[in-house]
Amino acid sequence: MSGAPLVLGTAGHIDHGKTALVAALTGTDTDRLPEERERGISIALGYARLELPSGRALSLVDVPGHERFVRTMVAGATGIDCFLLVVAADDGVMPQTVEHAQVLRGLGVERGIVAVTKSDLADPARAAAEAAELLPGREIVACSARTGDGIDDVRAALERLAATVPARADDAADAAGPPVLHVDRSFVVAGRGTVVTGTLWSGTLAVGDALELLPGARGVRVRGLEVHGDPRERAAAGQRVAVALGGVRAREVGRGDVLAAPGARRERLVLDCALALTDHRHGERVHVHHGTRETPARLSHLEDDLFQLRLERPLAAADGDHVVVRRPSPPSTLGGGRVLDADARRHGRREDLLAPLRRRRDGVPEPAAAPEPTAPVRPVRPVPAPLSPAALALEARLRDAGLAFPSEATIDDPPALAALVAAGRAVRVSGRLHGHADVVAAATATIVGRIAADGSISLSEVRDALGISRKPAQALLEHLDAQRLTLRRPDDRRVLTRRAAGTGA
Repeated sequence: MSGAPLVLGTAGHIDHGKTALVAALTGTDTDRLPEERERGISIALGYARLELPSGRALSLVDVPGHERFVRTMVAGATGIDCFLLVVAADDGVMPQTVEHAQVLRGLGVERGIVAVTKSDLADPARAAAEAAELLPGREIVACSARTGDGIDDVRAALERLAATVPARADDAADAAGPPVLHVDRSFVVAGRGTVVTGTLWSGTLAVGDALELLPGARGVRVRGLEVHGDPRERAAAGQRVAVALGGVRAREVGRGDVLAAPGARRERLVLDCALALTDHRHGERVHVHHGTRETPARLSHLEDDLFQLRLERPLAAADGDHVVVRRPSPPSTLGGGRVLDADARRHGRREDLLAPLRRRRDGVPEPAAAPEPTAPVRPVRPVPAPLSPAALALEARLRDAGLAFPSEATIDDPPALAALVAAGRAVRVSGRLHGHADVVAAATATIVGRIAADGSISLSEVRDALGISRKPAQALLEHLDAQRLTLRRPDDRRVLTRRAAGTGA
């Protein structure tokens, strides 16, 4: 049995005794806020160290059970390896029991046990039967945190569970990968400065390491490490870690931020995913949870279980990460799944883009690239006459101008411009505006690609996609119209012509 670090997360309906059970198992009251103790409910995430009968220790994350705090629950469940689902004997399975189980499935957390609490108040048989129907195959243990009955049985069940759960530190990819930690708390400690906590998803952290804080890729340095209050020089994947940071103030970092090795994570706005959703509408607005961050997004259904998530705020996601999808109104969890392509661009149901997503979903290797012909046949073209120094200077000017297309009125050497156009290195975009051929071709490909993905495009969308003003955006659209690649509709939106669709332009 591996003694590598594991993180255990609680789950279950409000007032079913999660925090009381954690206290009975660990001796720690995870309700640390005065408001929690006054109201008798968990509001924030709680943390404790759980020692098993063998002496192996687990990191335990206790989550709130109220429906208003499902977002907090998802943030706490991120990074856990196994679960302890709590169901009260006198209530049985309740709405948040079901929703928490959905969240766990969405996060890919399949291993866990069920504790039927308050068994001193009611016969646990009914609750156990309902839990077995919700989560078939999981071990179920009856207990009472008030009397202590069954607590040792829960510990023994957790020991058996831990022996079956793969640890991140034992996984070569996770252990050797770059460090990634999703922040769930930040605060100030006298004499140590800014401290953040989270589960180390992968890699190792060491005192003195230089890291990036996302969003913003701000450089920070590890000044100190603790695991359950014990100072460490290093921390391994799968451990709950407190990290003292240099180079950032506490108010500049919070839950949802990501600590990572420089360049290990990038902020993404479009994710292609395989999702298991109980209900969905194409194009509806949802909330996407990843790590300890969430963002509004649009849900685009591609086919079967393949979806594209078009995010309103970036997430530091990578291929293989899990996400949870929730409906904001009325609040409900739709499900979740895996990120297949974190580097996706907006697209529709194109077969050439769906085929590789199916392969990634199914674990099928990408087909080998066809070998290039040893002697490619190239058409014989006449060798163009060399360009004059004036023409070469003008070409450099057009390239540097980018999409700020110069007008003929500002070009004082018409023969040089004519030579560039004849050589295919300059293009009249619209009216008297000219641009470098490579610049215009790249912009054309971007616009045509967006129309192919979304069906049409407007002037403002071209402007935003290319980061340009209205004048060059209008010129580009007129250029595409003149090339018969786009057709202008009465509502001023452009669609692709049959010619463009047929050539794959």
